[in-house]
Amino acid sequence: SDLEESITDALREHHGNASVIGTAMNALLLYPDRPYGLGILYGFCTNEETGERERFIIAEPADLDPGFIYAKERRLIEEIKKELALGRKVQVYAVYTQKRDVTRRLQELLLKNGIRAEVLSADVPPEQREAWYERRLRNGMQVCICHPKLVQTGLDLLEFPTILFYETGYSTYVLRQASRRSWRIGQKQPVRVGFL
Repeated sequence: SDLEESITDALREHHGNASVIGTAMNALLLYPDRPYGLGILYGFCTNEETGERERFIIAEPADLDPGFIYAKERRLIEEIKKELALGRKVQVYAVYTQKRDVTRRLQELLLKNGIRAEVLSADVPPEQREAWYERRLRNGMQVCICHPKLVQTGLDLLEFPTILFYETGYSTYVLRQASRRSWRIGQKQPVRVGFL
């Protein structure tokens, strides 16, 4: 609520400022999933007198406890355990995968809960991703976590009849493509797509 209030104030004070809008959107989408380590959020404006570009503070988000397991994370673990109990592997999508990586946090939480989770990153070239999945499945992978863009086209994920979007991103095209990776010719199980 504090972060939202600070951002709302900055948006009012700097109406139409693209740096505030972009920073605000990213912060408000990321913070519920990773409420720590954001640092001070800055915007930029042009000083009317000097013509210089100046930096100003939009908000200073509180760093919540990274050791705490938050409600959305608990729900994800609960949903995955239900699916695994039914013999169904799970594909999880998250869009914050770079500077403020959510995928590694999810992997760590799942591993602590006895769930064999792997993270597919952009470091794996597209032509090697199918083989990457096959190797990990042979080694006992139960859950794969990745950005939806990495599998949006060309991969059939028949082994993962359950797809959970932990985060969706902005593109409905990417979302629709990624949500259909398990719902392919040859799939013999009902496919479940869920959004947290």
